[in-house]
Amino acid sequence: MAAKTTERVAVYSGSFDPMTLGHLDVIRRASRLFDVLIVATGEASGKAPLFTTPERCEVIAAVVADLPNVKVESYRGLTVTFAEKQRAVALVRGLRSHSDYDYEMQMALMNRVLAPAIETLFIPTSPQFSHISSSLAKEIALHGGDVNLLVPPLVARKLADKIKG
Repeated sequence: MAAKTTERVAVYSGSFDPMTLGHLDVIRRASRLFDVLIVATGEASGKAPLFTTPERCEVIAAVVADLPNVKVESYRGLTVTFAEKQRAVALVRGLRSHSDYDYEMQMALMNRVLAPAIETLFIPTSPQFSHISSSLAKEIALHGGDVNLLVPPLVARKLADKIKG
């Protein structure tokens, strides 16, 4: 009898406004752990993004084009609901610091209540990226600073274009 094969799908969600090298680090590492990694760009209530959701998805897809098992999608609503619809077995969350852990742990516990079959996997960002945040990258770019050590090259160009426009 042939063994049953099932793709192991994970969802890595965020606003990615903009995508940083820390995000890319987590994506690359998580993509090695799952058959399919869906980078899910959510629309967070209460946030005014610099980039539209389609712009963010387009940029992320271009940056991760070399990772054949990574898909980029957008969604609205609860991440865990989106993950269930994708038949995900895990939610991937990147951690930069202890303060991220406190927030992410609370979310993981709530998601466990809402969808007990979906695990949460924390991936600490590599040390060289632990100081980077999307907010910091935007702030530096808005003030004319160099963001090339914070975001992928395509994102740096898109940030410059957005600010000029």
